[in-house]
Amino acid sequence: MINQDWKYLFTSFNGRITRETFWVGLAVLIVVNIGLSLIGAFLGMIFGPLSYLAAIASLATVYPAVALYAKRWHDLSKSGWWTLVALIPVLGAIYVIYMLAIKEGEPASNQYGAAAFDGPVAA
Repeated sequence: MINQDWKYLFTSFNGRITRETFWVGLAVLIVVNIGLSLIGAFLGMIFGPLSYLAAIASLATVYPAVALYAKRWHDLSKSGWWTLVALIPVLGAIYVIYMLAIKEGEPASNQYGAAAFDGPVAA
């Protein structure tokens, strides 16, 4: 995981990633969003209208998040468009969380690439 290609993880919609890689990528996006929120709060204390700049900047994390989700859907042999299921109130979000964060990926290669490996390497 330390040798992760971060550019690929957050900008490409091709390929597959494991649950572990998904969680790491999601954690990075959460930290970035928290950082942007803190900057916005600080700017808001200095000059109120500047707090909106941080809110707009946090929208920049949508693209990397969708790229992350698409690769995780690919590991489940589904199109990245399945991310739109999250727009269904409550049940959609629960389904997306289960599929992307909990369910194991397909063990064999599929139309999106070679199998992603989710576990320790056997010697």
